[in-house]
Amino acid sequence: MKSEKVKVNSDWKETTLGEVAEFSNGRTSPERFDSGKYEVFGSNGVIGLSDEINSDENTIIIGRVGSYCGSLYFSKNRCWVTDNAIKANAKENNDPFYLYYLLITQQLNKKAAGSGQPLINQEILNSIEVTVPPLPEQKTIAAVLSSFDDKIELLRRQNKTLEAMAQAIFKEWFIKFNFPVEFEVKNEKLKVKRGGKETNGEKLKANSKTGLSACGDAQAGLPEGWRMGKLEEIAKVEWGNTNLTKRSYSNEGKYIGVSASGCDGRIEHKEYNFGSFVISAIGEYCGKLFYPPDDFTAIKNTLVVTQANSKYSAFAYYGLQRWNLEKHGAAQPFITKGDTEQLEIIIPTQEVLESFDKITEPLVLKIRNNFSQIQTLSKLRDTLLPKLMKGEIRVR
Repeated sequence: MKSEKVKVNSDWKETTLGEVAEFSNGRTSPERFDSGKYEVFGSNGVIGLSDEINSDENTIIIGRVGSYCGSLYFSKNRCWVTDNAIKANAKENNDPFYLYYLLITQQLNKKAAGSGQPLINQEILNSIEVTVPPLPEQKTIAAVLSSFDDKIELLRRQNKTLEAMAQAIFKEWFIKFNFPVEFEVKNEKLKVKRGGKETNGEKLKANSKTGLSACGDAQAGLPEGWRMGKLEEIAKVEWGNTNLTKRSYSNEGKYIGVSASGCDGRIEHKEYNFGSFVISAIGEYCGKLFYPPDDFTAIKNTLVVTQANSKYSAFAYYGLQRWNLEKHGAAQPFITKGDTEQLEIIIPTQEVLESFDKITEPLVLKIRNNFSQIQTLSKLRDTLLPKLMKGEIRVR
């Protein structure tokens, strides 16, 4: 299969992917459970954990069929690859990390066979023409690009830790009702400094519909000044822009574009300021929340939650990760604007909300700054990638 010709020095070799990589199909998924030691990869990335493996370290995973056909993932550790994907391993005198970046430049999804159900197979992969440098330069190129990805992954893990901290604070205050409880955040670790008076929050029974603490008269079980209410009392819920889809994204866009699958694009205009957040309203990610770290526009199949009083923002966001949004449908789950507005929630006092906002604000801002760095690093990596792979930029 023809690829774009690469003009490089004479020490680079014209060949095919089949000469530099060994491809093999995955196998049916093993039993998966939360305590498994190894990641299980499907066509859309990690789908669970298992104690079984069928792949060694430094395996590349390629989505084989369907909407994720041609997607790429890299596992530094031993793992299991399912039959919805193809495994790729570097042959002798070739670097696995370089091979991963080389595959990214091939836009494999555009080389798939079939139309209704796109499919990529070993025959297609083996025949793709490529030009590769000697092993030492492969390693150097891979090291440059990996340095960006390692930093991006570090920032993503840090954000995951910061999110967990904010959730821990929310749980103490609004689920256990341990308030006031002091917290100290140091070196990305959260220390709970007990001292508040614990109410009977843990003794309350869980309401099966909303996930809130309730026991007959829910109001009676709440701290003084707190009450039960509806989400619409503290927030405005509206549909994302139904006239926009991912096709509305632009590489030159100044603002974040948010779809039902997340903050996954750039867009030329903004409709919401930092502090509002998005709920995926339909499909695979139904009910998942996205807190854009900057001004944004939400597109089709999303709900946007905004607050007239910004002191409710973090409370509503972290609360909605615990409160159960009512979903409809089976094959294609969805949530409605009306159900979301009518969701029954606990509403604390203004003083408590302001205290919660004060203690979570530095966490939210750090998450926001990390995301900004991730975008900058990703853009720089994506700019360097094709130039390095074509030999337009040489590294020693």
